[in-house]
Amino acid sequence: MSDKAVRELLARLLDWEDAHAGFDTAVADVPEEVRGRRAGAHSPWELVEHMRLAQHDILDFCVNPNYKELNWPQDYWPSTPAPATRAAWDDSLAAFRRDREALKQMALDTSRDLTARIPHGEGQTYLRELLLIADHTAYHVGQLVLVRQSLGIWKR
Repeated sequence: MSDKAVRELLARLLDWEDAHAGFDTAVADVPEEVRGRRAGAHSPWELVEHMRLAQHDILDFCVNPNYKELNWPQDYWPSTPAPATRAAWDDSLAAFRRDREALKQMALDTSRDLTARIPHGEGQTYLRELLLIADHTAYHVGQLVLVRQSLGIWKR
């Protein structure tokens, strides 16, 4: 498999729906009145915002030589089960999509050796981080689908 094909596959992996629902499908049409309602351990807002925060952290780690490690778990989860405003939900979705696009562009950037160690890391590679965020997002998208099913708002 060529380098180009691998890079394109990695970029697709960040938002594909080949085997399961993706982020965009999982967050589509979530009614405002249930965004903060917990079904099980989490609400839709908690899962969406967690995915955004984690993805942003990984992107920041990959591109920022002055990266500062976040504190687990408080910096990776929202402090409330509901977004403070309607705009907070929309802003979170938009930020997730922007950062996902930046990660896709990183995967496609042939000037970046994906197997190279991240200079300020502890042995992590760009490839590892791309696979990590794809895996992390897929896991929590699955949780979000289950929460939506439990809330009676999953119609797919």
